[in-house]
Amino acid sequence: MKKSRMISIVLTVILALLSLAACQPEKNSQAESAVQTEATTEATTKAEESNIYEMENYKSSEVFDIVKVNQGGKYDKICTTYKFNYLSDGLKIEGYISIPLSLEKTQKPGKCVMFNHGGNRQMGKLENSTTAPICALCDRIVIASQYRGCGASEGEDHFGGDDLNDVIKLIDLCEKHFSFIDMDDFCVIGVSRGGVMTYPAARKDSRIKRIIALSGVCDLFEAYEARDDMKTVLKETIGFTPEEKPEEYEKRSAVYWADEIKIPVLMFHAKQDKRVPYSQAENLYTKLKDSTDCTLITYDDDSHSEVKPEDYQIIRDWLNQK
Repeated sequence: MKKSRMISIVLTVILALLSLAACQPEKNSQAESAVQTEATTEATTKAEESNIYEMENYKSSEVFDIVKVNQGGKYDKICTTYKFNYLSDGLKIEGYISIPLSLEKTQKPGKCVMFNHGGNRQMGKLENSTTAPICALCDRIVIASQYRGCGASEGEDHFGGDDLNDVIKLIDLCEKHFSFIDMDDFCVIGVSRGGVMTYPAARKDSRIKRIIALSGVCDLFEAYEARDDMKTVLKETIGFTPEEKPEEYEKRSAVYWADEIKIPVLMFHAKQDKRVPYSQAENLYTKLKDSTDCTLITYDDDSHSEVKPEDYQIIRDWLNQK
C-alpha cells in the first residue's frame, strides 16, 4: 500500500508539473502580446508626432472635413492652406488655416494670427486664397472663421451677435485642439466688419494679446446713419434699428467701451474711406490712446481694408516686438 501510495504521489506531482509547463507558453504569449500592443501604440504616437502640422491628425467630433486647398501657386513655397469645418453652438462652421512651410520644417509650435473678415452674409466671404497672403506677410500661422450664415457655414449672420461665438470657439480650438499653435502672443486682425468681431472678442477673451484693425467698424450707430444700404443690412442681421434696441448696437461698438480694451492696437484707415468713415477710427483712437498702446496709420486716399506695401514692414515689426 505504501508503494502504491508513493507512485500515486509521484504521478500527481508529474501531472502538476506538466500542467504548469502547458500553461507557461500562454502566459508568455500574453506578456509578449502586451509588449507588442505597447510598442504599436508607441509607434502610432511617434508617427502622429512625426509631423505636428499634419492636419489629418486633428480630425475629431469637433473638427472635421479637413482638406488641403489650392491657395494660389505663388504661395506654394511659403505656406500650406487647409479648409475645415468645426462646431459652434451645434452649427457647422467653415474655417481656414494657413501654415508657413518654415514651421513645418522645424516642427516647433508657431505663433498665430486670427483673421476676422469683413462683409455680411455672403459678401466678403473667405476664399481658398484669402489666408495665404496674410500668412506670407506675417510669417505666422493664420486661422480664420467663415462665421455662421456665410460661405457654407450653417446658421444666420447676426453681425457680431451670437456669431461672435464662432470666433471664440475657434480660439478655444487653437488653445486646446491644435497643439502646434503657441498661444503666448495670439493676435487678431479685423478688417472692416471684422472690427465688430475683433474688438468685442478682445473685450471678452483675455487670450487675445494684440489687435490689428484695417478700416475697422467700431461704431454701428454711425455706420447705420452714414449709409442707406447699411440701414438695411443692420436691420436684417441684428433684427432691430438703433432706436429699437440701442443696447444691441452698443455692445458691438468699441467706441462706447474703449477703456475696456487694455491690449496694444495697430490701426490703418484711409481718410476718404466711403464704406467705413474715417471718423470711426479717429474717435476710437482718441479713446484708446488713454487706456492702451495704440497706433493709427492713415492714408489720404479712399482705399478700404488695405495696407500699403510700404507699410508691410510696420506690421512685421509690430508683430515681432517683445
